[in-house]
Amino acid sequence: MTSAQRRLIVPIICLILGVALLGTTAYVTLRQTGGGVGAPQPAAIGGPFALIGKDGKAITDRDMLGKPFLVFFGYTHCPDVCPTTLFDITETFKALGADKKIGGLFVTVDPERDTPEVLKDYLSNFDPRIEAGTGPRESVDRVMKTYRVFARRVPGEGSEYTMDHSAIVYLMDKQGRFVTALNTQKTPQELAKELARYL
Repeated sequence: MTSAQRRLIVPIICLILGVALLGTTAYVTLRQTGGGVGAPQPAAIGGPFALIGKDGKAITDRDMLGKPFLVFFGYTHCPDVCPTTLFDITETFKALGADKKIGGLFVTVDPERDTPEVLKDYLSNFDPRIEAGTGPRESVDRVMKTYRVFARRVPGEGSEYTMDHSAIVYLMDKQGRFVTALNTQKTPQELAKELARYL
């Protein structure tokens, strides 16, 4: 074996291993997401939940059924993303029309501060079709897990803190099945037109 051939061995081995790893990753990903041969399977997002609504009464996934609904996770102390997103949802619902049967669910990632009373006051600024969800930390964590939501506390000064969290708006159908993530960069009129297909 010449020195030139020896120098080529390592890159060739790396290439072969890279291709094998890529193929394995693609296979596993397709299996997990329902891709590949046959009909695609729906993504495992959402599911049963039991929380406390803004009026202090129990709210479950069954209360949301019968109409398409949006789910958004955030918290009332959020300085920008949460109020902006809730405003976008409100404007979208307004564009649909007050008589349209559609729902929204704002689930707090900060139940320690976001009591039903706090959420009721906060959501009074937005469309009344948006319900709230809070409860014991364990209950909220279970819902976050079913929606694959990330959230973590970021310490501030003294006892103050903020929350880093996912900012996805989930569209669920009348049966509570995940449809897609809503693109809130679109105008309320464009989003209303999309949502109208599921009414």
